Amino acid sequence: MKALINTNVIVDALTSREPWKESAEKIFLMIANQVMDAYINIYYLVRKYLHSTEQAKQVMGKLYSLMGILAVTRDECLDAFASAISDYEDAVIERTAVKAEMDCIITRNVKDYQDGMVKAMLPDDFIALMEDGE
Repeated sequence: MKALINTNVIVDALTSREPWKESAEKIFLMIANQVMDAYINIYYLVRKYLHSTEQAKQVMGKLYSLMGILAVTRDECLDAFASAISDYEDAVIERTAVKAEMDCIITRNVKDYQDGMVKAMLPDDFIALMEDGE
């Protein structure tokens, strides 16, 4: 399974944000155990939440060792303007996931992606799907 991990799930794990921390940590364990292929594109938000460039670099180094990085190009940014997804940043993420042939986007904001072409899943729903497939 190939999944784009949305920023809110990453930040939930990094900051132990309740009540989502447990699900986010389970996703990270699945990634570490190579149960799935995970991708991100989030440096600026990690830096924002950690309030430190040095801390952000350390965290991003660890994330990059676990997950692939999806490039956002001019094409995805332009395609996002025509997307059925109303939030531009979410549309860019969805267009990037389409281009990279992701199976899903793991996010707490499923409703934001309901009009997209890539299925959006809550972390708990993704965990259940993966556990049922074992």
